[in-house]
Amino acid sequence: MSLDLDRINAEYGDDAEQLIKWALSLNEKAIVTTNFRPFEAVILHLLTQVKPDIQVVWMDNGYNTETTYRYVDEITQRLNLNLLTYLPRRSRAHREALEGPVPALDDPKHEAFTTEVKLEPFERALRETAPKIWFTALRATDTAVRAGMDPVSINPDGLIKVAPLLKWTAKDLWEYMQKHNLPDNEDYYDPTKGEEHRECGLHLSH
Repeated sequence: MSLDLDRINAEYGDDAEQLIKWALSLNEKAIVTTNFRPFEAVILHLLTQVKPDIQVVWMDNGYNTETTYRYVDEITQRLNLNLLTYLPRRSRAHREALEGPVPALDDPKHEAFTTEVKLEPFERALRETAPKIWFTALRATDTAVRAGMDPVSINPDGLIKVAPLLKWTAKDLWEYMQKHNLPDNEDYYDPTKGEEHRECGLHLSH
């Protein structure tokens, strides 16, 4: 598909709702990925208002907090999400029995850990759902890498990556959630990142 990304980003990049409507108007298979971190309800609400049955892909690494798992059930029921959960091929108990707890960020084993619990399940999700459009809740304030991204881009494999919230601030997200009375996840942890402003690798490889 040939798209004028400069024009699209200039026209829709500052308007999340219009960007979502434009992307879905392409009539291509679309998914949204989520990790159910704080503020994730915003993109899930925005998308399901336009396409209620959009496939919501979650890579459950097995290390989420109890609060996160309860939140997943709450927001799934609230928004009637069409949720697809992808798990690592080994359970957390299996992995830890053989290799111990999560390796430190500076441990050479951490890369293999990230691949096992997040990247491989994501690659599997892409193969099985076969989307042409991938919605993500990336924000420019998350990391330096994301600050240089555009709201709409095309991956080398042709997948159209759409980040409607790229330019939103935490205040924007909070106000949207208050307006729509959306619940939030107040206890989130990602073992593949370890630190809030560190990339896990998923968006670097895609």
